[in-house]
Amino acid sequence: MNPKYTLLAKLSRVAMAAACLSAAGNALAQDKPVEMRFAHWLPAQHSLAKTGFEPWAKSVEAASKGSIKINFYPAQQLGKAPDHYDMARDGIADMTWVSPGYQAGRFPIFSASELPFIAGTPGAGSAALDAWYRKYAEREMKDVRVCLAHIHIGTLHSKKVITDPGQIKGMKIRPANGTVAQMVTLLGGTNVQVSAPEARDALEKGLADAITFPWDSLISFGIDKVAKHHIDFKLYSASFVWLINKGWYDKLAAGQKKVMDDHCNTDMAGKVGAAWGDVEDSGEGKMEKMGGHTITKLSPAQLASWRTAVEPMASNWAANADKAGVNGKQVLEELQKELKNRNAAF
Repeated sequence: MNPKYTLLAKLSRVAMAAACLSAAGNALAQDKPVEMRFAHWLPAQHSLAKTGFEPWAKSVEAASKGSIKINFYPAQQLGKAPDHYDMARDGIADMTWVSPGYQAGRFPIFSASELPFIAGTPGAGSAALDAWYRKYAEREMKDVRVCLAHIHIGTLHSKKVITDPGQIKGMKIRPANGTVAQMVTLLGGTNVQVSAPEARDALEKGLADAITFPWDSLISFGIDKVAKHHIDFKLYSASFVWLINKGWYDKLAAGQKKVMDDHCNTDMAGKVGAAWGDVEDSGEGKMEKMGGHTITKLSPAQLASWRTAVEPMASNWAANADKAGVNGKQVLEELQKELKNRNAAF
């Protein structure tokens, strides 16, 4: 072939490629503006709102060249905390932050991530949860689009000093989710089922004696005013999902969908979990400085007694998962392996 024509052909292909890239860029720049209504039930100034929701939203808006505008509806403005899954499904909000454990038994696979003493770090633990659950999300949450999943790690806060699991017998405890409620029942306690925004009131009125909660949120919800005794151990994980209404997503332009996909992945889950987890963990130091709080560190023997007391929960979870149509033992082992591989296991 004549070298001259070969060069012209190459130049032509380069020009065509450049034109395609330019067209794609113009298409993104000219995407029709859309609004996202992002609903959650935390206070507007909560640490997750500042370290997770808002930075994520700014990144989405920047990547979409301003064509996706995100407006927040915090503090249960569009619905009660337990309703946020259905709010995303039904289009009451375009995106919601959900605690699936607020509806005990509805998402049996996901609840494996809430078992006691399963995760040791919130950042890597969130990445592990997200990576593990993507395989099951379409099965269990098929009527919404799962953006990402993440965790916080919490402990037990109470009106009296607690060091032994046997002390739970006869106590009234507000659990973080349905799985923690099973733990309370196993240990002989009574569950007081209220959402996080209602928890302080329950403790203040004597409806509850203790609560499972992360450290800094205890302060942001004002629960530190009524729960003065705390155990310094990583008792449980509370797991969350960010959900997108399918109809809202389907109407996006191709470039906008890519922006959303780039912000809804395991890497982002890990970043959200780490940023929020660092703030939550810092709450313990804040309470130490406040004074008036007793923080108990367990001995190895005391920790072992807690772990032994809750051991039946894993086998019970597996049995319930079998009834839901999956191999519970295998699914739990997959989660444990993912946590271990990311150095996030308890």
